[in-house]
Amino acid sequence: MAAEATPKPIRETTHPPLLLNPNKRYPLLKTATHHPHPEPTLPISQTKHHHPPPTPSPKTTTKQPPTPDSPEEEGSVYFIGNATTILSYASLRFLTDPNFLHAGDHVHLGPGVTSQRLRDPIVPGLGSLPPVDCVLLSHYHEDHFDREVEANLNRDVPIVTTPHARGCLTEQKGEGEGFRRVLGVGAFEGVLVKPVGEDDERERGDGGSGGGGKEAVRVTGMPGKHVPPGPLGVANELLGAVPPTNGWLVELGWTKPAGSAATSGGSGGEGEEGEEFETGYRIYISGDTLFVDELREIPKRLRGDRIDLMLAHLGGTTIPGPHMPLLMVTMDGRQGVQLMRLVDPDVMVPIHFDDYDVMLSSLDDFKKEVAAAGLEDRVVYLDRGEEFGFAVKK
Repeated sequence: MAAEATPKPIRETTHPPLLLNPNKRYPLLKTATHHPHPEPTLPISQTKHHHPPPTPSPKTTTKQPPTPDSPEEEGSVYFIGNATTILSYASLRFLTDPNFLHAGDHVHLGPGVTSQRLRDPIVPGLGSLPPVDCVLLSHYHEDHFDREVEANLNRDVPIVTTPHARGCLTEQKGEGEGFRRVLGVGAFEGVLVKPVGEDDERERGDGGSGGGGKEAVRVTGMPGKHVPPGPLGVANELLGAVPPTNGWLVELGWTKPAGSAATSGGSGGEGEEGEEFETGYRIYISGDTLFVDELREIPKRLRGDRIDLMLAHLGGTTIPGPHMPLLMVTMDGRQGVQLMRLVDPDVMVPIHFDDYDVMLSSLDDFKKEVAAAGLEDRVVYLDRGEEFGFAVKK
């Protein structure tokens, strides 16, 4: 019997670090010359946490709540609506899939395909957000990067997205200028996002970190498919009707000098020369995908490393529309539970489930599937305006 091949690494290639100075964030609106004062705050109605059962199953890990003296950094995911969230950790703040159109507005999703928004986001627009460091964009679709965001977002705000979306965003359209700081990250490609300060910039000249032990975030593209394999998938690749999409593995951690003792937070990895990265908390964001075979690569490549939190895009989005539902392009409730079983996160938060009229699988569908699978204690449900809080262990 042939021996099994060694699993491939979670990152096949790594981009140079993306260096961000949280003290010099760009205003989100391209017409603004400075941040508003006082800065806008998020309307947080409730902060939820995950409290595992006292006796966990063999596949779960009980996390003790942080204490004032524990070496932990707080993090959170704030739900705005659709797939739009704010992910906060240490000094860094990420905005995912910015879509701030309101109920009644329409988006274009492909040739002959439009969809009406049914629910307002809890934050009315870019101008009502606190400053962010970077945008994580799963793919170039109007329900994830709407036309008003594209028209009004500052061209210097860093964006991490797919190679396809990078080409779309950097292109000059008419008299409009393209975005200047866009990084295209493919499946199983990674980038280390590092906060830096003015002292680092003066010492290094390139914005690099002057030493180890600093909080950082590593983002790795994960596979995903909007269109199922087979003749339709082949046709879509030829026509380009539905854009390619990414999921993300977002690892919250810190850099440390190379060769220093590893901590319990997770496996080390590449940073800049002379640095290693340690993981304290892993978030898997599914992106808009169906439950396809490519997703089975994820647990294989993790090689036993745990996913602490999964944000899953659900909704059973079906095109060309609710009155002619021919092709499902995002997971429904049943597939969402399949993904839970495959990735086996400690906790899952569903998003992207009822904002548009092409979403034909309700959140109740998912809840029924979760109950049938006996996984209720591993799901946290967020309403718009609520956040999920967690601790990043050092």
